[in-house]
Amino acid sequence: MKIVTIIGARPQFIKAAAVSRAIDEHNRLTPDTAPFTNDASPMASNPLPITEVLVHTGQHYDEDMSAIFFRELEIPEPAYNLGIGSGTHGQQTGEMLAAIEKVLIVEKPDWVIVYGDTNSTLAGALAAAKLHIPIAHVEAGLRSFNRLMPEEINRIVADHLSHLLLCPSQIAVNNLTNEGISKGVTIVGDVMADALQFAVNKVQHNIDIKEKFHLQHGTYLLTTIHRAENTDNKERLQSIINALNSLEETIVLPIHPRTRKILNGMNCRMKPHIRIIDPVGYFGMIALENSARMILTDSGGIQKEAYWLKVPCITLRNETEWVETVENGWNKLTGANPTAIIDAVHNFKPPTEQAALYGNGQAASRVLQEITNYIERK
Repeated sequence: MKIVTIIGARPQFIKAAAVSRAIDEHNRLTPDTAPFTNDASPMASNPLPITEVLVHTGQHYDEDMSAIFFRELEIPEPAYNLGIGSGTHGQQTGEMLAAIEKVLIVEKPDWVIVYGDTNSTLAGALAAAKLHIPIAHVEAGLRSFNRLMPEEINRIVADHLSHLLLCPSQIAVNNLTNEGISKGVTIVGDVMADALQFAVNKVQHNIDIKEKFHLQHGTYLLTTIHRAENTDNKERLQSIINALNSLEETIVLPIHPRTRKILNGMNCRMKPHIRIIDPVGYFGMIALENSARMILTDSGGIQKEAYWLKVPCITLRNETEWVETVENGWNKLTGANPTAIIDAVHNFKPPTEQAALYGNGQAASRVLQEITNYIERK
């Protein structure tokens, strides 16, 4: 069986790496050495080898946003690097669609896997659908219910085109049910939980990033800003910076290249307690998250990582797809309101208990199980 995996942004590298490792494990198993046991080792019931072809669209393309992730996550360089780069949403998606279609015509895969909600996700799903290739959407069913977000449009279209909708939670399943989608829907958990387990086991063997930046555990705020709803709206972005400037503790801000460019264009001044650093690799980011007193972010992935690492999270958006983190009291939505941000930094305290969310770290194996079971049913 051949699978083409479409990736383009750093969160997708992390998610795809977990599934790629599960594919490698599956290919090491044989009927003689790996009897079927349970969901944690589902692939043993179907010993067909899997060939994975990684296709990198180039949506994130510099060293700090791309290549370092492949090295750290121990996945091979993509078979195809389309080099699409930046552009308007229509231009970027259109170029990706044309390029991915050419790859799929050559490779003739049995499945295409797409992840999350980026333009790469949308282009991969559209290209596969036009060629009548089955699509598995990992992280299906998420909704912010804000169609001004390009990510919301991408995930809705991908879901409606997909044959397998692999959801992280019951809320995601409910969202799909409300849109009339029930066939091929299943809860597999979140592959980012698999990735985090891998990272935590590796991070102590790498350079201590806290020492590099002279940081002490629990003495700083970690902030990331990259979503278009914040970076493309100068008023919102300035409001967030005003809030950060008003705080009186160390803030570490690994800055997305696009955010840096926009801030430079705004001639936006930041006070010395805001320490702007270049983007860091996955292990470095997990280390920074794990040692932060609190995280302020507009990233969906970091909201989940903060929850799993038991670090309070403030989300710089008006809504989130990961509503369970809010309902369980570890994530607070503030939008770009400076007063709300400052108040949350000073006063937000999560509960002492924490519910388990998004699976037990076996999501990647369940993704493969659903794909092979789907083939068997056909």
